[in-house]
Amino acid sequence: MDGWTLTLWVSAILIAIDFVVRVVSIVLIPRNRRPQTAMAWLLAIFFLPYIGIILFLILGSRHLPKGRRDKQDEINQYILNTTEGMDQVSQEHPWPEWLEPITALNRNLGAMPLVGGNDAQVFPDYLESLQAMTDAVGAAKKYVHSEFYIMALDETTAPYFDALEAAVARGVTVRVLLDHIASLRSPGYRRTIRRLKSMGVQWQLMLPFQPLRGKFQRIDLRNHRKLLVVDGLVAFTGSQNIIDSTYNKRSNLRRGLHWKDLMVRFEGPIVAGINALFVTDWYSETNELLTREANPVRELRGRERVGAQVVPSGPSFDGENNLRLFNSLLYAAQESITICSPYFVPDESMLYAITTAAQSGLEVELFVSEIGDQPVVYHAQRSYYEELLKSGVRIWLYRAPTVLHPKHFTIDDQVAVIGSSNMDMRSFSLNLEISVMVRGHSFVRELRLLEQSYRDNSREIRLDEWLARPFFSQVLDNLARLTSAVQ
Repeated sequence: MDGWTLTLWVSAILIAIDFVVRVVSIVLIPRNRRPQTAMAWLLAIFFLPYIGIILFLILGSRHLPKGRRDKQDEINQYILNTTEGMDQVSQEHPWPEWLEPITALNRNLGAMPLVGGNDAQVFPDYLESLQAMTDAVGAAKKYVHSEFYIMALDETTAPYFDALEAAVARGVTVRVLLDHIASLRSPGYRRTIRRLKSMGVQWQLMLPFQPLRGKFQRIDLRNHRKLLVVDGLVAFTGSQNIIDSTYNKRSNLRRGLHWKDLMVRFEGPIVAGINALFVTDWYSETNELLTREANPVRELRGRERVGAQVVPSGPSFDGENNLRLFNSLLYAAQESITICSPYFVPDESMLYAITTAAQSGLEVELFVSEIGDQPVVYHAQRSYYEELLKSGVRIWLYRAPTVLHPKHFTIDDQVAVIGSSNMDMRSFSLNLEISVMVRGHSFVRELRLLEQSYRDNSREIRLDEWLARPFFSQVLDNLARLTSAVQ
């Protein structure tokens, strides 16, 4: 066979492979995927067939390995038994008609009930919340469960590590979970691991990507939860990681960036629900199923008791629990919706819910940062502003150099949701998240005051101003929006 004939045969085979890849992609990729996600993957494969198919094989499945999903199913029975406080749900203020079906939805999706008799205290200051968590660890008598997406030893967090070590020294069981990739990417990772080893705590990386040790899954499936539970009495959860507010990165220090976060301190029956998530993740990583202890009873005084419901979500569940909760509340709103999300890249269903609410005459506000730390997400987020503004949504840009990082929203004066979940497709599909739905007028009022402080430090963007932004910026926004759909 001469060289020309060989070239023809090789070309024919490559064309045939290319054709087969495209046909098979059209059949397989749209299956059980959002249309926009499927379309993004198909475009990638059609324009860059070989690169696109390799990326799809690596990143195309949003599910965790079957063994981990089976553990989630097993642990759900544990969660179903964590129901203290259902009899304490307050009926002092009549429930809105729309709330009960949403609590039932959450129960069906994530197994957690709505429980009453809780205290919820807001900590919007970064250092104060870190100090409150450190103090809670310092008061621990039985156990400490610490789980954070990022955990880094630095000058700011050193007292927290010292408190964990002191707890071990006085006989307290201390368990620590931290996400592998997120913490690995943070400055001082090796120093942090050495400190954990020397402290005597029980610790484990979450979703470790260690192929040589047989531990691997899609690398961008991450555990994004942030929570702390002490003795079954006190729990913290929200948006803050255990790291300095600059995240210790040179680029952040050069730009003067600081993160503003929100943590909420809970007491009451809801603590058992938050702890159930730690137990779930500990079991997934260690195969050790922690025995459930009877939750101590402590009388709460001085504040209005609130109802609360934990909603876990992530690729270990069949559905997108957080997205379903968010959309249900958005459609239920009767008066107002206020959203704070540092990374706001909604899917089509959420975009319709938000714009429909605004077009129906509801007061809808969105708080985001004026500055972005992740360029692709930042530009993808901006691509939605025109449609939101045209529908009547008011958009507030929190002034640089602060990155507004809290993740919460309020519906009317009835309900609030706080937690670790952003309103983006990564949080809906790829990250393990914790959300807590809180029903209580006092708690919503606290968040309203916080929202006003955001307004005082923000500038509102107008539609005419936004449409006049530079053409190159518009191109970047639209390109980033296309890439955001590849999940």
